[in-house]
Amino acid sequence: MELFKHDSKIGFMAARKWTAALSILLFICSITSLFVYRLQWGLDFTGGTQISIAYEKPADLETIRAELMKAGFNDSSFRVQSYGSSKDVVISIAPQKNMDQNHLVEKVMHVLPGATQQQVEFVGPEVGQELATKGLKAILIALFAILIYIAVRFEYRLGVSAVVALVHDPILILGIFSFFQITFDLKALAALLAVIGYSLNDTIVVFDRVRENFRKVRKATPTEIINLSINQTLSRTIMTSVLTFIVVAVLYVYGGESMRGFSLALIIGIVVGTYSSIYVAGALALALGLDRKDLLPAEKKPVDDRP
Repeated sequence: MELFKHDSKIGFMAARKWTAALSILLFICSITSLFVYRLQWGLDFTGGTQISIAYEKPADLETIRAELMKAGFNDSSFRVQSYGSSKDVVISIAPQKNMDQNHLVEKVMHVLPGATQQQVEFVGPEVGQELATKGLKAILIALFAILIYIAVRFEYRLGVSAVVALVHDPILILGIFSFFQITFDLKALAALLAVIGYSLNDTIVVFDRVRENFRKVRKATPTEIINLSINQTLSRTIMTSVLTFIVVAVLYVYGGESMRGFSLALIIGIVVGTYSSIYVAGALALALGLDRKDLLPAEKKPVDDRP
């Protein structure tokens, strides 16, 4: 018991009922927001018009964005990015109400007098719908594979707890994107998948220590073992989360508009993922009845050699 007394400093599981209520409330609010407000789909999913233009000098993307916003285009309805060289720019604009493609192109070229039109293409929403479907399939397949992996490596209660925590994280991220009508594009989807991996890694580290401590600390209760394991991995969790958060925060501030959704999803995911690896995965494993005998190898019965 000396190991337990020395390493256990914070009783995380003492607050598990309150955090469970908070998690359920946030989860319900996120689901409600997704149904009521829905996601603000980005151009990758909605399709739209792509206008390729060229300048005689290197183009200033921020100036182009500012001119388009002055012309009445919403900042979430278009995307400006360089391609090929610094003089070549492609502008992607979502379908506009009461404006056909020709009128749209004329309006864009009118507010950008120094630009020369190169090419105009229309991308239909069918492509975006296919991307959304494939993205959802990727998430579901990843969650199913994770459930099998953890159930085989640890125990099914830990597997279920980990998958619930992984579902909890992206739903909360999507709920925030939905409520504040933040554009959700392919970069944000990539960040969502990255958050699943990040959160899973935290959970695996804690569960590894849980299994180890169940074998080492024989007289502790399951609640004490969970607290002990979280405390032992706390310094690693804090260092990883804080350093990653700083890097992503810098990307959010200086990465430009095109990286805003990606970095914001990661920022939310780091906070939510760290929280869920402690208070969702660990607390749910206890609620499902995790016990020492579930993780210890079965004792071999002695063989009776007598005739």
